[in-house]
Amino acid sequence: MKRTGFLILLVSVVSSFFTVMIYKYFDAPQQVIIRESSSAKYTNYTDRLFADVAKRQFLSSAPTNFTSAAGVVTPAVVNIRATTENDFDLWGGYGGSTGSGVIISPDGYIVTNNHVVEDSDDLEITLFDKRKMVAKVIGTDPSTDLALLKITAERNFPFLQMGNSDSLLVGEWVLAVGNPFNLESTVTAGIISAKGRNINILEDDYSIESFIQTDAAVNPGNSGGALVNTNGELVGINTAIITRSGKYEGYSFAIPVNLAQKIIRDLKDFGVVQRGFLGIFPEEITEETAESLGLASLNGAYISRVNENSAAEDAGLETKDIIVGINGNDINSVPELQEQVARFRPGNTISIEFIRGGKKQKTEVTLKNKSNTTSLIGARDDDLLMRLGFELREMTDRERKELKIGSGVYVVSILRGSAIEKTQMDPGYIITKVNDKKVASVDEIITEFKNTKGTVMLEGFYENFPGEYYYAFKVEK
Repeated sequence: MKRTGFLILLVSVVSSFFTVMIYKYFDAPQQVIIRESSSAKYTNYTDRLFADVAKRQFLSSAPTNFTSAAGVVTPAVVNIRATTENDFDLWGGYGGSTGSGVIISPDGYIVTNNHVVEDSDDLEITLFDKRKMVAKVIGTDPSTDLALLKITAERNFPFLQMGNSDSLLVGEWVLAVGNPFNLESTVTAGIISAKGRNINILEDDYSIESFIQTDAAVNPGNSGGALVNTNGELVGINTAIITRSGKYEGYSFAIPVNLAQKIIRDLKDFGVVQRGFLGIFPEEITEETAESLGLASLNGAYISRVNENSAAEDAGLETKDIIVGINGNDINSVPELQEQVARFRPGNTISIEFIRGGKKQKTEVTLKNKSNTTSLIGARDDDLLMRLGFELREMTDRERKELKIGSGVYVVSILRGSAIEKTQMDPGYIITKVNDKKVASVDEIITEFKNTKGTVMLEGFYENFPGEYYYAFKVEK
């Protein structure tokens, strides 16, 4: 028995020894990595549990270093001091407002917010190197709160390259650069919190609000400053914050640069914005609307009304259609729809995808202006109306028939602080006579304004109020 036990023990030891030797022969040595820098950026992930899922590549997060981007951006961000003749302070000097601006070309064009330079008489620009220069206003657009300035001095200025705001992703790092509290260029960092935000801060009847929301710290004086990606490319113009305390609370908003570029080009080329219109009343899709139309989601823009003779009517769009795409870009909300359309001029043709009766369809739409034509607005004529402070359009045939008038011109919007606003006129006023002469078009009104010396008398009415209304103001040459 002892001998049998000894043999069993010997066989066990030998077997174990050979088992360990065979394992070590076939198994590679294990490495324990304590610290190692890796240049690998992408990782392929596959697993038997997800064998039926396509292979995907995930981009690993790079080190968070903003010094390179900050070095590119800060020389191109300026301080703007806007003053008027009435801005006297207690010390006998001029007060006024301050903000930020971004140099976008080597010859000194600057983009900023309209509210930074609104109603100003003089603009003083302080460059990154502390030199002060004078700028003039090339054009403004209250509906997007943008303005284009030009430094009068000749010099090769540092400027920012335009990025692509459409490519921004929620969670992506961005930098906000401006001049808050009259400090020199200040850089803050944050992430993209959301896109396509509407916060109802612009009072223009045709306002476009499709803001980029970030949590980068933005304070008074940052308005008009740069929002840039980590490559130092301009992706937005900082415009507003939401706050209850009056201080920064983590919510800041910027105008997407893809929209801003179109506005800037129009202001530079024409002095005014050439805005294309679909001629619809869009609404957000509610759960009730989605259920009644059999929609699978709440994404898109619901058409509640199509205007007569509009671009949308010409293209065959109808009430209850759901717009879900423009030129291949998904439309998930009304702000996204407004932003996409605002990138085009009257006469431009865009492709629209929409859902009708549960089926997706496509149509081509040639955009029109506010007067329902495809012509561009003349800068000189429109400038006269803008200086007076209102926007006009012709009446449609249906409107004239319903109101039983032979002619008339519709007041679309009125600018704050303008001569027209001081008359107490409201949008929706229908002008039938200028200086007791009947008018049927915007051009006829402009001609009467140009031929008038001194006071202009307007006669007209409001659709929902009885009686005639008269407004008088002076036209300054």
